[in-house]
Amino acid sequence: MDGAGTRSTGRSVLAIGAHPDDIELGCGGALLAHVAAGDTVTMLVMTGGENGPGDDAQVIGRRTEQERAARVIGATVVWGGLRDCEVVADSAAIRRVEQVLQATAADLVYVHAPDDSHQDHRAIAAATLGAARRLPRVLHYQSPSTLTFAPTVYVDVTAHLTGKLAALAAHASQVERSAMVEPDAIVASARHWGAQARIGYAEAFQPTRMVLDLAPAARAVPASVPAAWSLVPAHTASMPVRGR
Repeated sequence: MDGAGTRSTGRSVLAIGAHPDDIELGCGGALLAHVAAGDTVTMLVMTGGENGPGDDAQVIGRRTEQERAARVIGATVVWGGLRDCEVVADSAAIRRVEQVLQATAADLVYVHAPDDSHQDHRAIAAATLGAARRLPRVLHYQSPSTLTFAPTVYVDVTAHLTGKLAALAAHASQVERSAMVEPDAIVASARHWGAQARIGYAEAFQPTRMVLDLAPAARAVPASVPAAWSLVPAHTASMPVRGR
């Protein structure tokens, strides 16, 4: 996915992270590219980072930092209301993701990679896969704690690295205490994935599903489906489908 010269798709994009700064670190450049292309971006941060580094004042200030980072990107922040290090992929977590998916009408989701050593990251990935089971586009991003990661989708972020670094810098209470988000490490990672993608700098994603929309304009829908093509018997075609 190359943001250079891209026409607006009018897409609604939802990025989901367990903690403040997770989203910016994993897909901040891609979100900036989406905004530049005219897409609407929402960031769902599931916890307030209560167990992150720093004193009480810094922990309380994490929400302000996240709002500031979102303004750098041009996104809207929504909070999940869960607690750091206590996240489980239960019905409440799935329901919260479903609520935001419905409210934003998102058709592209970015979320943590499922194989991760941080329990919150794993739980949010699992809850999102449940909530987004009907969505055609679900991409997983890498975190410093990700274990197995096999990306096959790349976003050109060459024009957006400075913005990504600025968004991460907004999370001062965490960035200043972590070597994993030092600017040179971020740039080196982007260059590595860029080399893999045969472009300058990139962010990499592992897809659960990635449907390419080659005609973003509204398409005509056939008035009826020929009987031979139907997946549902004619007498049940109008019945609601439940549990799927």
